[in-house]
Amino acid sequence: MSDNLITIGIPSKGRLKQGSLDYFDSNGFKITNSGSERNYFGMIEGKPFIKIIFLHAKEIIGRLGDNSLDLGISGLDLLLEAGTYIKNKIEIKKKLDFGKANLVVAIPKDWIDVQTVADLEEICFSFTNKHNSRLRIATKYPNLSNEFLFSKGVTQYKLVNSIGSTEIYPFTGSSEIITDITSTGKTLEDNNLRALKDGIILKSEACLLTSKKKGRKIRPFLNTFIGN
Repeated sequence: MSDNLITIGIPSKGRLKQGSLDYFDSNGFKITNSGSERNYFGMIEGKPFIKIIFLHAKEIIGRLGDNSLDLGISGLDLLLEAGTYIKNKIEIKKKLDFGKANLVVAIPKDWIDVQTVADLEEICFSFTNKHNSRLRIATKYPNLSNEFLFSKGVTQYKLVNSIGSTEIYPFTGSSEIITDITSTGKTLEDNNLRALKDGIILKSEACLLTSKKKGRKIRPFLNTFIGN
């Protein structure tokens, strides 16, 4: 692979993919697929030194961390959830005006006595005393969830790793509550969940990210792309 080749990771699906394509297009860099929609590689018209790779947004973080990508777009939530070793190798060049969502603590609607994190702390203690086990919280964001809950004085709980639709966990006996990412709240509402009034763990959005190790290599491109 040429040392001059710049590799850019673009989310492979959903609103982050479309927002990324629109962002590049609005800056004069039109991304096209190399063949069918199932092809994971693309290019920028008139820029043969740039290779586009379509990846899961979480994988983009990992690839920037191991320096196999030079540049990428992914969510702030996924970057901050990553381990310190990976985060320290990635630089946020620009926060983008799309992909906005909140990571929240959400509980069943019928927990009418629980409105705030302080209420949740009380419930955790009573749950432990009653069931001789800790209240379970299903999540795909264990690091951010632990950091938030501990900062609020909530300690009597156990995290359950979510590998699917987190919002169904409380209704399948897999957890009591959840933390999850939501853009409109509709999915929570549709699944009889609601966010705590002060339960926003993180306000996330799409970010333009770079590998710190590749900073010097990609600086000329960034100067023409975002002027930084």
